[in-house]
Amino acid sequence: MRKLSVGVIGLGCRGYSMLPLLCGMENYDIVCVCDRYHDRTEAGVRFVSESYGRQIKGFDDWHDVIAYKPDAVLVITGWEDHMAISFAAMEAGVAVGCEVGGAYSVDDCFKLLEVSRRTGTPFMLLENCCYGRYEMMVMNMVAQGLFGTIVNCEGGYRHDLRTEVLHGAENRHYRLENYKHRNCENYPTHDLGPIAQVLGINRGNRFVELTSFSSAAAGLNDYARLHSDVPAGLADYKFAQGDVVKTVIRCEGGQLVTLTLDTTLPRPYSRGFTVQGTRGMYCEDGNYIYLDRDHDESMHFDWSKRWGNADTYFEKYEHPVWAKFLHDGVRGGHGGMDYLVYNEFAECLLEGKPFPITVLDAACWMAVTPLSEISIREGATVRFPDFKE
Repeated sequence: MRKLSVGVIGLGCRGYSMLPLLCGMENYDIVCVCDRYHDRTEAGVRFVSESYGRQIKGFDDWHDVIAYKPDAVLVITGWEDHMAISFAAMEAGVAVGCEVGGAYSVDDCFKLLEVSRRTGTPFMLLENCCYGRYEMMVMNMVAQGLFGTIVNCEGGYRHDLRTEVLHGAENRHYRLENYKHRNCENYPTHDLGPIAQVLGINRGNRFVELTSFSSAAAGLNDYARLHSDVPAGLADYKFAQGDVVKTVIRCEGGQLVTLTLDTTLPRPYSRGFTVQGTRGMYCEDGNYIYLDRDHDESMHFDWSKRWGNADTYFEKYEHPVWAKFLHDGVRGGHGGMDYLVYNEFAECLLEGKPFPITVLDAACWMAVTPLSEISIREGATVRFPDFKE
């Protein structure tokens, strides 16, 4: 079986944690790893070499990975380096699998498309949440018309990251500097990716305009004052990033999309995936499906008794991708989503198939970050670029 030779760039929390999965996948061959911090590079080389029983290369400069000419690079660095590495790899004819995060400018999104079209080098955004079991079942049900005409979708990245952000300097984590200096929907694609697929964005539908609103930034300061282990100076630092950012997107097809970034206040994790149509809906918070055809009038005002009922729809509406995955054996982090997205990337490259998440999708989804930054700063609705033009 032919394997995809890859260089892994970025060995922080996400990058290093992916090595066990990648080393165990039949269609991957990690030939080199890289991180700007030499101790991380050494650790990555040691782990992969011991897993394979042979020595692999390690680099501290990502340019050396591209010069080494693997079939592909996996870009798992901090957000700020995603595009520079991707552009350089594509120019060198090295395929790119890029981990998620928002763009830093709309120009970068246009440049991503320009470099892709000019070089013909494959690029895929590795949005694992597009492969979530519930998300894919809902996509399948929408495609079969069970929810009727889709009118409204909601999602969010709702994740208490106060410790991660505030200890960013000592842990060499990129979020701290972002939260100090930017105010935007900084991590849109986990929630937006599945929604875009449900709504057929870039497949006959498109985002038209966007408006973002930000709350005050108070959560990080309050947490820092209450915890003595937080580095000095952060309790009174004037963070730019608001605790909660709401982004509303209007679609050409008439649908509304609402995204929520909520990462610096106490709360449980949720992506809040919600799809509403004329005949029914799905809501992640409560994990329920509500269909006209199954409606019980007596439950209308006490729907909590039906929370969790989405699981009962798997038998009939499981997405084929997940039906096969369950049969073959679920593996990988985040409930199997990591395996599915990385396997798709490798299979498409090895078999010459088009990626299900296109470079146009990547540009469109990542553009939400700089557009939201403009909207918050100017207090205005902004037009969404038509990246197909």
